Amino acid sequence: MKSHSYVLASLLACGAMQQSTAQTAPVSRYDQHEAFSPLFYPTNGNEYRSAGGQPGPKYWQNVADYKIDVTLDTLQHRLSGTVLITYKNNSPDHLPFLWLQMDQNIYREDSRGTATVAATGDRFANRHNTAGFELQSVTVLSNGKSTAANYQVNDTRMQVRLAEALKTGTSIQLKIQYSYTIPEYGTDRTGRLNTRHGWIYEIAQWYPRMAVYDDVLGWNNIPYMGASEFYLEYGNFEYSITAPANMLVAGSGALINEAQVLNPTEAARLAKARNSDATVMIRDTTAFHDNTIKGTRTWHFTCKESRDVAWAASAAFIWDAARINLPGGKKSLAQSVYPAESAGPQAWSRSTEFVKGAIEHYSREWYPYTYPVATNVAGIVGGMEYPGIVFCGWKAIKAELWGVTNHEFGHNWFPMIVGSNERKYAWMDEGFNTFINGIATREFNKGEFKVEQSAQRMATTMFQSNAEAIMNTPDVINLRYNAVAAYYKPALGLQLLRDQILGHERFDYAFREYIKRWAFKHPTPWDFFRSMENAAGEDLSWFWRGWFFHTWKLDQAIKSVTYVQNDPAKGALITLQNLEQLPMPVLLAIKDENGHRDTVKLPAEIWQRGATWVYHHPSLVKLSSVVIDPEGAFPDINPGNNSWKADNGKPVPAGVTTTSVLEKYIQAIGGKDKLKNVKDLYIEAASDIMGTPQSEIKTRYKQPGSFWQEVFAPAINKVIKKTVIKGDSVKVWTMGKELALTATDKGGVKDKNLLFAEVAYQEVPDGVKIELSPLTESVNDEEAYVITIATPNGILLKNYYDTKTGLKVRSVSLSGQEGAPGNNAVTDYLEYREVSGIQFPFRSRTTINSFESNTKILKAVINGNMSDELFKL
Repeated sequence: MKSHSYVLASLLACGAMQQSTAQTAPVSRYDQHEAFSPLFYPTNGNEYRSAGGQPGPKYWQNVADYKIDVTLDTLQHRLSGTVLITYKNNSPDHLPFLWLQMDQNIYREDSRGTATVAATGDRFANRHNTAGFELQSVTVLSNGKSTAANYQVNDTRMQVRLAEALKTGTSIQLKIQYSYTIPEYGTDRTGRLNTRHGWIYEIAQWYPRMAVYDDVLGWNNIPYMGASEFYLEYGNFEYSITAPANMLVAGSGALINEAQVLNPTEAARLAKARNSDATVMIRDTTAFHDNTIKGTRTWHFTCKESRDVAWAASAAFIWDAARINLPGGKKSLAQSVYPAESAGPQAWSRSTEFVKGAIEHYSREWYPYTYPVATNVAGIVGGMEYPGIVFCGWKAIKAELWGVTNHEFGHNWFPMIVGSNERKYAWMDEGFNTFINGIATREFNKGEFKVEQSAQRMATTMFQSNAEAIMNTPDVINLRYNAVAAYYKPALGLQLLRDQILGHERFDYAFREYIKRWAFKHPTPWDFFRSMENAAGEDLSWFWRGWFFHTWKLDQAIKSVTYVQNDPAKGALITLQNLEQLPMPVLLAIKDENGHRDTVKLPAEIWQRGATWVYHHPSLVKLSSVVIDPEGAFPDINPGNNSWKADNGKPVPAGVTTTSVLEKYIQAIGGKDKLKNVKDLYIEAASDIMGTPQSEIKTRYKQPGSFWQEVFAPAINKVIKKTVIKGDSVKVWTMGKELALTATDKGGVKDKNLLFAEVAYQEVPDGVKIELSPLTESVNDEEAYVITIATPNGILLKNYYDTKTGLKVRSVSLSGQEGAPGNNAVTDYLEYREVSGIQFPFRSRTTINSFESNTKILKAVINGNMSDELFKL
């Protein structure tokens, strides 16, 4: 299930939280006895689940095979048919009754899901009620006899009471005739979308499904209430969909009657796609006009060793496909179906490329893909996964489309291959999947959609005041924190294990071993913990306890730096503190007064004896600085106490003035003559928040005095901010609403959006106050001159210019004369590149209240002969 659709809401809610700050005299909350307690696992291993984290010699699970035949009524938006379930009891128990999941009942007005949605509504709210599953008959087939079932339906569950208990090793069949109305919006997991060429149906939770009976809880009967997903038995599926003949149907598994449902052109193109690494168009928009066939067609699919099947149908589908190359020379097929509204070179026309890239990566890195086809469907569902088929938002484009496609197909490993209990432990599929998504994104197309992320800057989100432990069921976690608890925090936990605690080789081996052991089986959290520890050879109970079971925070600090017997030649004594409850390894960047640098990594075990540790560094001269975790690899809530410096910066050399610093910067980016020759400038950029694509930014400048900027959020398909300046006229809109601006406000908007502001500061200095700090400061480990700028309209900036290159490396927009740190915006300028002889920072990173956004320039055009019409107010 995708997280992107409520990332914005989660982050905005988090933004209201106050930033954690260290006390003047910090007192540690750390207790090493609790953190490293020897008691962690609640039970010993047994014959079903071993102490080593693998299925035991007597491990068992039951099997459910399905034969489903349904008809789609597009006039009434209804589905009707029968399902024949063959259920085999492999447990040591005799089963006097069976439980089934009746997911469509969540849409009933009297369902628990309806009753438990907040009055304000949310992502999983029922927007329109239906009657749920309408049962025409339920029949038990056993020992050659067919009898009416004795059954009871309770909310989203049905119990079938057997006349004779189902014995170990025997099977029984249930035949259910049913129908239901397809909801237009089905908790963002199923539904239908009306496009200009017809309805798109995304069909899931569409048949009564067996509940899981396991060795942990027996029957797993938590009702379906929307936020929590599914726990299902594995088996083989054979299913048929009868739909209007002009419709294209795509489903889980293999289509086994291609000759009956595809025309010769489509069949030939499909055969070509199966042997092509490039995307092949199978059905384009001409089919919308040529397809006048009346009547119905029946599409017949099979899906082996699966826990579920889903499908989609529409007369509005464009269809393209390409070959997937799997390990061992095996092949599969990537395909996409989408409406004409979704087509485009930056949109769904790249979907199959994305599907192919994601699945080839995961198959190579973790475990081979197991289905013959991988289908991406554009429709009303924002992002939802099923075996061999996923539903993604029809408006998704560019990085967002890659992100949701990558995420949903990653779910074919968790939970489709590794069949964990999503209803209880969302993090075992969402978190694990989010983790592998990040690795895939860094690799895909040489990092096309890669974004720089800092665990340190995520700390405020991870450890906000309303944080909840990962080890909770999704239905009890506040929806504003669910994205963190289910997706981001467990993903970051695995990243820490891989990058900082175990290392790539040990982690990857252990993680692959867990997947291999539990492929098509039902692991618990304890099985995962045990398997990772045993395969990696590390007691990680301290990590599981703090990260998954508690909301413990991380706050490492440098207390002091002294020297052995006050003699730097005998080594330095660096006193470290762990001020919060979570232990972690410590990374130290150490620099001495001669400029020599050392990097030291200390294991988490330094905290086994208490909250203070003294590290003896074998230096020979005085140290100039010590920094904990300079790259921000750990989510430390208070990085302000992570640094120690021997001094507070170097004195600015004689002769360096505000004028000389600004002139050096202007020269570094191209020189005043080139800058003044810029008549107009157009920039396209994309930004993300904590790695999640959020906005597209288009900016235009035209001299003199014209500015236009639009910030578009693809996730909600809206322009969230627009600014236009033309001479003395200034207008700003947010979410389509124009803001009322005072004269001072308008002046401030103009001050913030100057083209090459440093040139303006020199040429029109009236009212602008500029001061050079007497001391340099370190920015990203480089010395910088610091200039404070106050404009007549109340804009207060602090700019940092590299003492060597002259380039601006940081700008801090201060919230007021006192510069209240909770509201300051800190922007670091990275990766300068030349465009027509002028240097621009093609990457920038802005942090406000510890929330980090990264912006990347995609396109910059100088002197493109812009028309004044583009700046109309």
